[in-house]
Amino acid sequence: MAYIGNQQTQGFSQVPAKQDLTGATGTSLTLTHAVASAEGIDLFINNVRQEPTTAYSVVGTAVTLTGSVAASDDIYVVYNSLALQTTVPPDASVSDAKIVSMSASKLTGALPAIDGSNLTGLSNIKEQLAMLCDGNNYTVPSGTYTAANVTAQQVMTNTSTDIIGSSISYTPPSGTTMVMYEFRFSHDFTDTDTITHIKSFIDGVEVTSQRQSIQSYSAFNLEYHHTFLIPIGGSADTATGRQSSWTSAKTLKIQARSFSTVYEAEFHTFRNWDGATDTSGQIRKPQLIITALG
Repeated sequence: MAYIGNQQTQGFSQVPAKQDLTGATGTSLTLTHAVASAEGIDLFINNVRQEPTTAYSVVGTAVTLTGSVAASDDIYVVYNSLALQTTVPPDASVSDAKIVSMSASKLTGALPAIDGSNLTGLSNIKEQLAMLCDGNNYTVPSGTYTAANVTAQQVMTNTSTDIIGSSISYTPPSGTTMVMYEFRFSHDFTDTDTITHIKSFIDGVEVTSQRQSIQSYSAFNLEYHHTFLIPIGGSADTATGRQSSWTSAKTLKIQARSFSTVYEAEFHTFRNWDGATDTSGQIRKPQLIITALG
């Protein structure tokens, strides 16, 4: 039946006519239906109506008598009204529109994992591993990685050599379509002018399209960021570094050499500090950052 106004939050209950309690003993009786007060029932013992709140009290379905009854007594109640019944909705029946607000204390239990498949308009970064080369462990969803511990400067020669701290064996998370490798290090002069050649490697194979040369003149120091991108998917290409797939660890690193013995540089240090020349070998630890995109 339709009605005007807000939907009711309690239900209607039919009032039963009578309940026989003959056979009960002692000072307690139990009703089959809860009532709100002693006036909710008429209690008869041996056909004599008892005075509510004087001869008995009621809480829910429990009736407490001020006197005792015997099993031979004829006892019955007539219900006048029942306690208001609260409607309990069935499972999975409450829609979002029915919820106005909820206290944070009501939110309990573990939330389901979010894989991001239904999220839109957010960053496409699947994970980012940022490590200071201090020998410590760094953990991201794909695993735990141990950074190299760089404690001394590295002087370049005419032979391509791994830059200390630049190597990592990395496996990107599932669904990654691009890995960005970035190594940040201090590039200082040994000779007044420097020319440094840098190569990028994946599992020992040079990515020839990612070569770079650094040239500095007149005793110049700089913080150099070497970056190369590794696409995933399609046909593999060693020249660009593209991988057809990437499901196991691959070693990424960079190498460097000087142009010649008169254009040498050194890494992870600097020669000027606090207003003076400093050749004590101060160390600036490099940083290795791997970003997985998808």
